[in-house]
Amino acid sequence: MTEVHNKIIMDSGNIITDLFNRGRPVRVCAPMVRYSKLAFRCLVRKYDCDLCFTPMIIAADFMRSAKARDSEFTTNKTDRPLIVQFAAKDAQTLADAACVVSPFSDGVDLNCGCPQRWAVSEGYGACLINKPELVKDMVRHVRNQIDKPNYAVSIKIRIHKDVRKTVDLCQKAEAAGVSWITVHGRTSDERHQPVHYDAIKTIKDSLSIPVIANGDIKSLQDVEATYALTGVDGVMAARGLLANPAMFAGYEETPLQCVWDWVDIAVEHGTPFSCFHHHLIYMLERITSQPERRVFNNLSSTSAVIDFLHNTYGST
Repeated sequence: MTEVHNKIIMDSGNIITDLFNRGRPVRVCAPMVRYSKLAFRCLVRKYDCDLCFTPMIIAADFMRSAKARDSEFTTNKTDRPLIVQFAAKDAQTLADAACVVSPFSDGVDLNCGCPQRWAVSEGYGACLINKPELVKDMVRHVRNQIDKPNYAVSIKIRIHKDVRKTVDLCQKAEAAGVSWITVHGRTSDERHQPVHYDAIKTIKDSLSIPVIANGDIKSLQDVEATYALTGVDGVMAARGLLANPAMFAGYEETPLQCVWDWVDIAVEHGTPFSCFHHHLIYMLERITSQPERRVFNNLSSTSAVIDFLHNTYGST
């Protein structure tokens, strides 16, 4: 499972606790289907990202198949601190999956926020915010079955229209031993509506554990503004990091050095072309002209992409 073929077994120690004691909000790369894989995590870590999540992994499939474990979860010794996010709907399956990945990671996160119809209809993701007792049970199971006292167990949620219900869910999870909670400041019905920073602040003020804010973080200024509005302990970005993996280092748009870093890392990791290319499409969107984008988006090989980059931008 992974470059875990190297058997990189480390104790998380107090690595996560230390993150939350730095005197500034923790900068977090969100779990993104197809995108927050090992190569991209290596890239954002070069540019001041403090903590990375894997893409969401369905715990039942992960436990059912060795092939799924090998393809879904890849890491290496520099990929720390790392949180593995699972979609699960019963406590034992989540605990079993957590036990498999715990030697190679610093924590697991239960997805209680994915609003996609397939996930909710299967009993995963955002429907769990309406099942606080189940969430509590799942957190407890993982806590009881992993023999690493500093191993993090977290949840990522969306909010209810009535924020009191969200506070109740979070307080129950806190009582069960959750390490922190990531709050996407929208309801499960909302997609691009404004983030409810007031709800995130209310949740933060109701808990004694760390809270990470998520939603519409596109620059380092957004990190600071969210921190000022909510008092949270960390800020998580998704699309903002896709567009600019150097965002947390204070760059307004993707620097050329970051583009070439991605080429080197992706080639080294044997990243499939479609993933390699898609990341560059996101990164270059703000810094290429429309005619250049048209040409670039139709390229079909790694060598053609590298030639385009050299011809258009030169090397770093």
